Amino acid sequence: MDFTNAFVATMMATVVMAAPHGLDHRFSHLHARQNTTVNKLGAAYNDASLVSAITNAGWAYDWNLDSDGTLPSGVEYCPMLWGQKMYDQWQSSASSYLSSGSTCLLGFNEPDMTTQANMSPQQAATDYQTYMTPFANQATLVSPAVTNGVGDNLGLTWMESWLQACNGACGATVMAIHYYANTDTSDFYNFVNNAASLASQYGMSSVWITEFQNTGTSDQQVSFLQEVIPWLNNNTDVGRYAYFYVADQYLLSGTSLSAIGEAYTATY
Repeated sequence: MDFTNAFVATMMATVVMAAPHGLDHRFSHLHARQNTTVNKLGAAYNDASLVSAITNAGWAYDWNLDSDGTLPSGVEYCPMLWGQKMYDQWQSSASSYLSSGSTCLLGFNEPDMTTQANMSPQQAATDYQTYMTPFANQATLVSPAVTNGVGDNLGLTWMESWLQACNGACGATVMAIHYYANTDTSDFYNFVNNAASLASQYGMSSVWITEFQNTGTSDQQVSFLQEVIPWLNNNTDVGRYAYFYVADQYLLSGTSLSAIGEAYTATY
């Protein structure tokens, strides 16, 4: 499976903010194209047949360029260009899903991790412009998804280097982030807010948290979700989110919702 191993961060990333850099004028009109009618809550999955358990999911993705099955009616599929191994098939697959109604394309999966897409910000900016930017007039382009890791080439530090390398030419209007930790919810809020601040500096309209998880016990995860889901739903800087993930022992127990899944999908 291509999903990430749980990445546990013990510290917040220190983000050195640069002077504002607006998007290139060629992409400034794309904010109006973003689909804001889709329910924020998403389903990250590896088995399409299980997504129906997340009854209020508005969108879904599977770390892949193909849905590998039929999603429930009303759930938007977002293809992902995971990394270099998908380059050859990307244009054909992305074009097909956009023609079928998808409005979003996800960038590289954790390029700041050696065990995932493993790309320098500069290489990722070059490759993004080659494979993603040509779709800028057809879809919401989502940035590479970074971890909440700490370091010179991790997390939001990697993201800012990528944005600088893009120099306004990549066309991404949404920033993707991942979060794994077992800490107080304030740590999660701070990370999301820091990402939103960085996104705003570079003219990006919102943040999508395409993977996140409290890595503690089931009870700790339930408490975490009961607090953060209302916050995410009310946060205008957050466009979409997906908890990790639609599978047995995570959001599911067998094929039914687990206690964690119940907390994730509850109406607060």
